[in-house]
Amino acid sequence: MRRYSVLVPAILALLAVTATACGSDSGSGQASAPTTAAAAPTTVPPTTTPPEETCPVAPIPVVVSVDQWGDIVEQLGGSCTEVTTIIQGSSADPHDYEPTAADTAKFSNARLVVVNGADYDHWAGDTVKTLSPQPAVVDAGKVVGVKEGDNPHIWYGPDYVTKVSQAVTTELSALEPTAATYFANRATEWNTALEPYFAEIASIKATAAGQTFGSTESVFDYMAAAVGLVNATPQGYQNAAGNHSDPAPGDVARFQQALRDKSMAVLIYNTQTEGSIPEQIRDVATGSSVPVVDVTETVPPGVDSFVAWQLAQLNALRAALA
Repeated sequence: MRRYSVLVPAILALLAVTATACGSDSGSGQASAPTTAAAAPTTVPPTTTPPEETCPVAPIPVVVSVDQWGDIVEQLGGSCTEVTTIIQGSSADPHDYEPTAADTAKFSNARLVVVNGADYDHWAGDTVKTLSPQPAVVDAGKVVGVKEGDNPHIWYGPDYVTKVSQAVTTELSALEPTAATYFANRATEWNTALEPYFAEIASIKATAAGQTFGSTESVFDYMAAAVGLVNATPQGYQNAAGNHSDPAPGDVARFQQALRDKSMAVLIYNTQTEGSIPEQIRDVATGSSVPVVDVTETVPPGVDSFVAWQLAQLNALRAALA
C-alpha cells in the first residue's frame, strides 16, 4: 500500500464525497442509505456578508505549507494578510515533497509560517530552520500535542481546528498589535462560519455514537472519534497503513471478514489511495452491503472552503449511518 494524494478520481467531481450502499441484510442490524433521511443534512446557510473591515496595517506575508490549513488562515487573516500556500490540492504528496527554489523564496519573505507538523510536512519545518531572520511559526502538531509517529491528519479533529485557529490569531495579533481588534473580529466571523460544521458533528454523534467503522487509512480517524464511532479496523492493518507499508495477508483477511460479517457499520475510504489492497477492501464492503463513505486527504477540486469540504463528507456519513 503506497502513499496517495497525486491522482484524484472522477468520483470527486461532485464535492468529492458520496455514500454508497447496497440493500440491507435482514439479520445484521446494518442498513443501507435510507430512502427517508432521519434529519436534513446540515449545509452552509446563505448569508449576506457585511463589508469587510479595513485593515489598519500593511498585509502580513504568510506561508502555509498545505492547503488543508490554507483556507482557515485566509479566513482568519483577511485583508491584513497575504497568504501563499505551497502545496494545493493533490498536486504533490506532502510527505515526500521537495521544495523548489521558488518555494524557498516564498518562505524567506514570510513573517508567519503555518505548518501541519507531526512529520507530515517536515520539509516545511526544515526550510524554516534555514531562514534568517526566523519567521513566527504555528506548528499545528505542537499546538494540539500531536507528535511524530501519531496520526498527522490534524485538520480532521474538530477541537484541533479550533485550537490551531486560535494559535494563528494569537500570532497574527502579536506580529501586528495595531490590528489586534481586526484579527479578533475575523476570529469571531470564522467561529460563526464553523457553526454548521459543529452542528452537523453534534447531530451525527447523537445517533451514531457507539457504531463501528473500518478505514483504509487513518485520514478520517479524528473526525470518526469526534462523532462517537468506534474503530474496528484490525490493529495490524492500522499499524501498516500508519507506516506506509503493506499490511500482512492475515490482517487484510480479518478486515475483509469483518466487512462480510457486518461487524463494521461503515467503511471510510480515502479516494486518493493508490494500490490494490484498499480497492479490494472497498469491493468487499460493497459486495457485503456495508455503506462506503468517500473522503479525501486534501481539499478536492471544485471545493472552495474548508467548511464546504467537511460538511459534504459529514453529510455523506450521516446518510450512510442513518
